[in-house]
Amino acid sequence: MKVEFEKKFASGLSILSNGCIIILKLFAGIVSGSISVISEAIHSMSDLLASCITYFAIMRSCVPADKEHPFGHGRYEDVAGFVEGILIVLAALYITYEACKKILFRGYAEFDSTLGILVMGASVIANFFVSKYLFFVAKKTESMALKADAEHLRTDIYSAMGVFVGLILIKITGISLLDPIIAIIVAIIILKTGISITKESLNNLVDGSLPEEDIKKIENILNECENIYGYKNLKSRKSGPNRSIEITILCEESMTIKDCHNICDVIEDKIKDIFLNTMVIIHCEPYVNANN
Repeated sequence: MKVEFEKKFASGLSILSNGCIIILKLFAGIVSGSISVISEAIHSMSDLLASCITYFAIMRSCVPADKEHPFGHGRYEDVAGFVEGILIVLAALYITYEACKKILFRGYAEFDSTLGILVMGASVIANFFVSKYLFFVAKKTESMALKADAEHLRTDIYSAMGVFVGLILIKITGISLLDPIIAIIVAIIILKTGISITKESLNNLVDGSLPEEDIKKIENILNECENIYGYKNLKSRKSGPNRSIEITILCEESMTIKDCHNICDVIEDKIKDIFLNTMVIIHCEPYVNANN
């Protein structure tokens, strides 16, 4: 219950934070007429929608396994991560479109960047602490949805910082053309993150294997086991915070079922010591020496 509460609290905090930041950015963008600030407000809107999706996904993923979903509801978090990644990509493309339109048709004009500087600075500070907390909870609970939401906020930090610095330069130099140029740079940063989140979530949705570093850890456990002659058919996948691992181990053909079972228990315990929320299925086969 503590893990579920932490996940729900973190996603709720993200919604509240994004809501406040959107209001501030929209106000500053409309008052100043800055396309970079308005683009940041649009980015934060996608953050808010992503946070709402994350909250829904976490609420569903916390529901225990049932007859219709015997392996649990972890896929909701992967779906949320995928949708959030798409939203980030769309936000980046829209910001690029608006910025290019400003440049091509000279839609930029002189403006006072003081209010934008203050709002962007406050946004950077708020998102830094909220995203730091989200990453902490995501790592602790292995939540794909929270991780995607935290990544979403981290891109907001980078982009808001870029806009913050850009607005200061505009105030110093008076070159308003920097405004849409900064917006395009922000969009490129956002786009890269969106593609990364989408790929990772999609990999889980299509039952892609665990990352190479995780596979190496499993192989090390198997290679260090002295009571088996080897292994084969190592399979793995991830569903939300849950992992599934299947292995076939080769045992001495004269070994009793009890001894084989004990070996399986040892391997399973070692794997679960490294990975939380993991289901391990081990199949034993007799080792046949080709020289005999």
